[in-house]
Amino acid sequence: MSLKNTLNWEIRISDTAKKELKRLEKQIQLRILEYITQRLEKSPYDYGKPLRGKFKGLRRYRVGDYRIICFIDDRSLSILLLTIGHRKNVYRLPIGG
Repeated sequence: MSLKNTLNWEIRISDTAKKELKRLEKQIQLRILEYITQRLEKSPYDYGKPLRGKFKGLRRYRVGDYRIICFIDDRSLSILLLTIGHRKNVYRLPIGG
């Protein structure tokens, strides 16, 4: 078993992602928050996919029709949620901190 999988990761949410999350319906917000706490916090590499192209170095996670775009910092064991949005729009959104 990997050491990464035995530790809880610190989850940080960018201001942009906070605003995007608040705009979603309450039920979708809860699903996304549940996903973050039950999966990402424990083992971010077991889920999602690495992105390519202009998003290289980031990972995306799928929650129904919504996507969470994150940066993972292995040195500090932290995950920064950069943006959250519907799958047809999320890759058009500015990725910010």
